[in-house]
Amino acid sequence: MTFSTDALAGRVAVITGGGGGIGFGIAKAFVAAGAKVVIASRNQERLDTAATELRAMGGDVTTVQADVRNYDDVEGIVKTTLDTYGALDVMIANAAGNFVVPAAEMSPNAWKTVIDIDLNGTFYCARAAHGALKDSKFGGRFIAISTTRALEGWPGCAHAGAAKAGIMSLIRTLTGEWGKDGIRCNTIAPGAIGDTEGVKRIYEDAGRKANELSSIPLGEFGKTVDIANAAVFLCSDAGAYVAGADLVVDGGRNRGRASPIVNTPAK
Repeated sequence: MTFSTDALAGRVAVITGGGGGIGFGIAKAFVAAGAKVVIASRNQERLDTAATELRAMGGDVTTVQADVRNYDDVEGIVKTTLDTYGALDVMIANAAGNFVVPAAEMSPNAWKTVIDIDLNGTFYCARAAHGALKDSKFGGRFIAISTTRALEGWPGCAHAGAAKAGIMSLIRTLTGEWGKDGIRCNTIAPGAIGDTEGVKRIYEDAGRKANELSSIPLGEFGKTVDIANAAVFLCSDAGAYVAGADLVVDGGRNRGRASPIVNTPAK
C-alpha cells in the first residue's frame, strides 16, 4: 500500500473512462485510499466488471453509462453522484480516444471524434462539475489526463496531440478562474503506460516498442498504478497547494527526447 487507507477518506470522486486502463487504475487506488467512487464509461459491461472488482476490495462504487461527447450525459454523471453521495469532491477527466493515422490521410470525422472525446469531453466534465467542486469541504479537485506529446507534436496522432494541448491550455485558464472557488485544477501527463490498450496498439502492435523504450531514460514502460499514485497525491491533503501544474509521469521520456549535448573542443 503506497498511501494510507484514509488518504482520501470522505471524498467522492468521479472518474470518466473508469472501466479500464488508467481510469480503472485510478479507481482502484482511490478505493484503497478510502474514497467513494463513481466510474463512467460508454460500455456498461466493462463498468460492471470493474465495479465487481472494486467492491471486492471493499469499495463503495457507483457506475454510470455515459458518453462524454454528450454534455447531457456528463451532467447526468454529476447528478447521479450528488443524488447518491450528496457531494462531489474530485472530477477526473480521463476518457480519451486515439488511433494512429497520418494527418494527410486523416478523415474530418476521425479528427472530430478524438477532439470531441478528449478536448470537448474534458471541458464538459469541468463545466458540469464546477458547482459541486466549489462546494467541496475538502477543496475541489479537477484533474485532466494529458500527455507530454501535446507539447512535442505527435506524428501519427495529430488529433490526440492537438486535443491534449488544448486540455493543457484549458487547465491553465481554469486555474486562474477557479482558484478563488477553492478548486485545484491540474493535469497528469502519462508517458507510455505498458498495461494499457493504447500502448499495445500504438507501440507494440506497430512494431515500435523497442524504439519507444530507447527514448525512456528509466528503460521501461510505466504502469497504471504510477498514474494512479499521482492522482491520489494531487487529490489528498498533500496536494492542497498544487494548482495549474502539469505533473509528468513518464520515466523521463520528455527529457530523453531532448537533443544530445555535443561537446565542442575549446578554441
